[in-house]
Amino acid sequence: MSEYRRYYLKGGSWFFTVNLRNRRSQLLTTQYQTLRNAIIKVKRARPFEINAWVVLPEHMHCIWTLPESDDDFSSRWREIKKQFTHACGLKNIWQPRFWEHAIRNTVMPLIS
Repeated sequence: MSEYRRYYLKGGSWFFTVNLRNRRSQLLTTQYQTLRNAIIKVKRARPFEINAWVVLPEHMHCIWTLPESDDDFSSRWREIKKQFTHACGLKNIWQPRFWEHAIRNTVMPLIS
């Protein structure tokens, strides 16, 4: 089994895919406001720029740009997942990992 190593770059832009454990669930779209609130709460505590975000019933894709001195997207995802799970009153709803790809050129902000 290969070891997956994350690539960290301060101030980088990233494309993420995050999945629910149950791939037949519709939780993310039925509880989109709860998800949005979790994202806002984490973004206030640990700022990052949202360049794009697509929410589908059981997974989501997004592009973030982190502050120049910051490369810690993992703790932000951990907190978003935790906040959403707690607010829904559920447990173990997320796949344990998420997928990220570093974007190697400039990303323009969607909304300032």
